[in-house]
Amino acid sequence: MTPVKQTLIAMVVVAGAYVLMSSFYTVSEVEQVIITQFGKPVGDPVTTAGLKIKAPFIQDVNPVEKRILEWDGSPSDMPTKDKLYISVDLFARWRITEPLQYFLRLRDERSAQSRLDDILGSETRNAVAKHELIEIIRTTKDRVPLRDALLTEAERKLDMGALVPIQKGRKLVEQEIFAAAAEKVRVFGIELLDIRFKRINYNESVRPKIYDRMISERRQIAERFLSEGNGEAARIRGNRVRDLNKIQSEAYRAVEEIRGVADAKATEIYAKAYNQSPAAVEFYEFTRTMQAYKSVIAENTTLVLSTDSDLFKFLKAMTPDAGVVPAPRSRANR
Repeated sequence: MTPVKQTLIAMVVVAGAYVLMSSFYTVSEVEQVIITQFGKPVGDPVTTAGLKIKAPFIQDVNPVEKRILEWDGSPSDMPTKDKLYISVDLFARWRITEPLQYFLRLRDERSAQSRLDDILGSETRNAVAKHELIEIIRTTKDRVPLRDALLTEAERKLDMGALVPIQKGRKLVEQEIFAAAAEKVRVFGIELLDIRFKRINYNESVRPKIYDRMISERRQIAERFLSEGNGEAARIRGNRVRDLNKIQSEAYRAVEEIRGVADAKATEIYAKAYNQSPAAVEFYEFTRTMQAYKSVIAENTTLVLSTDSDLFKFLKAMTPDAGVVPAPRSRANR
């Protein structure tokens, strides 16, 4: 065989192998394929895995992802119903259910992600604008947040810090966004599987107001604790004064009782001592009357006594000695 024939045979074999290789293609388990001829889809999408045949050169293989895909939106600022700006970060999961429709409308995943940005971003803005901030922050309307028992009691007394009652909660808001967006992306051959809020932050212009409100509420609770402490201190001091007065009054009563008993005992002893004879009784009366004079009569003292008064009888019986000038006495009117 001449070299020319060998060359021709080799070229035919290579061309045949190339044509044969261009006629076969494989489909992975995680993808589906759209066959296009001169840029236009032909036939039904190939969704089963394995080795497939196509027309060489004129037909192209366009793989389409079969697995669940991720959409992660960028955080964006948007106003709530109560005019508070928040930064919302959202994520979603989706998959391609109608590959032919998807290929005709979007062609590739990059275009699909861009269209999802528009649709999900728009529906999120609409949902956030229709609800107040508390509806988006709270998970569900039945969830009760954990709070410090001492602070909760103080807040209840001050009637502050109470959570505003909500009608839906973040879970239902997410469902509203999901329902609205799922209808719009279905025309692109896409099934929206799930959507969630990843992060919700206050806008920079709103944060100072929120922090000031939190500080004000904590300061009110501190003032409440301080007033209760001052009231408790005043109560303790009042109890101390009351107990002190009680102790002093009881001690004074005990002293007076002891003195009364002692005076009674002394009187009893005096009575026994001066009751021995009539002369002793008379002497006792005289000494006691003299003591009474000393206690009763003083300078510038005026006594009004009857002539038959027991206190006056000793004064009436007194007679001054001759030649002795009596000292000035207190006036006694009879």
